[in-house]
Amino acid sequence: MSLLKYESQLREPLVEGDKNYHQITEEIIGPIEAKPGKLWWMGFSIAVCLLLFGVYSVYREVAYGIGQWNLNHTIGWGWDITNFVWWIGIGHAGTLISAILLLFRQGWRTGVNRAAEAMTIFAVMCAGQFPIFHMGRVWVGFYVMPYPNSRGPLWPNFNSALLWDVFAVSTYFTVSLLFWYTGLLPDLATVRDRAKTKLRKMFYGVASFGWTGSTKHWQRHESLSLVLAGLATPLVLSVHTIVSMDFATSVIPGWHTTIFPPYFVAGAIFSGFAMVQSLLIITRKVLHLEDYITIGHIEAMNKVIVLTGSIVGIAYLSELFIAWYSQNQYEWWAFRQNRVNIFSPYGWAYYGMMFCNVVSPQLFWSRKLRRNVTFTFFMAVLVNVGMWFERFVIIVTSIYRDFIPASWSTYYSPSIWEIGFYLGTFGLFFTCYFLFAKYFPVIAVAEIKAILKTSGENYKKKMTETEKMDSEKFYLEEVEHAH
Repeated sequence: MSLLKYESQLREPLVEGDKNYHQITEEIIGPIEAKPGKLWWMGFSIAVCLLLFGVYSVYREVAYGIGQWNLNHTIGWGWDITNFVWWIGIGHAGTLISAILLLFRQGWRTGVNRAAEAMTIFAVMCAGQFPIFHMGRVWVGFYVMPYPNSRGPLWPNFNSALLWDVFAVSTYFTVSLLFWYTGLLPDLATVRDRAKTKLRKMFYGVASFGWTGSTKHWQRHESLSLVLAGLATPLVLSVHTIVSMDFATSVIPGWHTTIFPPYFVAGAIFSGFAMVQSLLIITRKVLHLEDYITIGHIEAMNKVIVLTGSIVGIAYLSELFIAWYSQNQYEWWAFRQNRVNIFSPYGWAYYGMMFCNVVSPQLFWSRKLRRNVTFTFFMAVLVNVGMWFERFVIIVTSIYRDFIPASWSTYYSPSIWEIGFYLGTFGLFFTCYFLFAKYFPVIAVAEIKAILKTSGENYKKKMTETEKMDSEKFYLEEVEHAH
């Protein structure tokens, strides 16, 4: 009966079916031990091909210069920084699921946190390449690192918003990597103990750092998880805030907006959760993990999507209202002519952004649609397309027409090598994800076992039956007492 204090009977189970600990281990770790199937090889091959195309596109840009991209006098930032901000945003959901939901003891995070954490690391790896290659001369990229005394008169500009990114993104990546890897240790030890070949036993033995499952190991693991969660929580807010300040600290109409930090953070969580949804829906189907990544998990994440989508919608309207209310003619002109005007060169991007990010997520107010897997997958893709439009609108429509009409640029469209670089980051992301899904447990086995006796379907049924028996017993005692 004591378990009833910790878990509401009204909530649906987080682990479906009549599971025991051995069954959980077999079903989650089993796919790692099996040989990869045709579907895995097909997906992995496509991802590697995209990655190779991306590598060649980067080679073209480094060897022949930034002129390989269709940047011009007015548009100095195009697809590259758009994609940088987009990838950084996608990485936000992993840290939020891992850190903030851990601190708030949300049980539903256990089915989705491992894949979300891995997604964060891969997304940040993709994002970090764009500012480096945008320099053109990548061999002097180390000049952004802050060790000034070794360079004589050459000091990095600590007031530069781009230097803030160096600190923010590197810290975010380091903490996310530690969080992901420390959570993996108990499961790596399980794979090590089940390994049949000497090579696998040695690999997972080294990777698990000698984990034995002793009380001391678990105590240290719990303490480290809480410390990293405490460090990562402010990072969720700070990283995309700093990315937004790259724009907000300028004086360009459309960028000089104080609302950017909170709405960039909301938008990042919005796009991050959408990417987690699209990845996990495929993963649960291919690896047959429907009992662990349940409809309840999908619905919980859809609730976050509709909340953050509504926040983003309010931010868009606030931005538009302030541009008009401020009576700044340049600001209002930038919004009225470059964005809201459907006949402007980039009007399609603004209205695509509004539809994908503001209008379509409102369908998730319907419980039936929130729990529909096919509809959720379609919406997750749509949201990420919309969030790409948002970054494109902010960057390109704000700078393609500046204060001097004589310098207005022609219509900007990316070159094949800009598109190739972007596709290459998809190749890197999915190559890493396929390898992760094949060689590491996609779901945190130890954490699923920890919630089984409070949130497993079979245990919930037992508790409900016990509760009924206790209530009947109490009723009979009351009747006897009354007589």
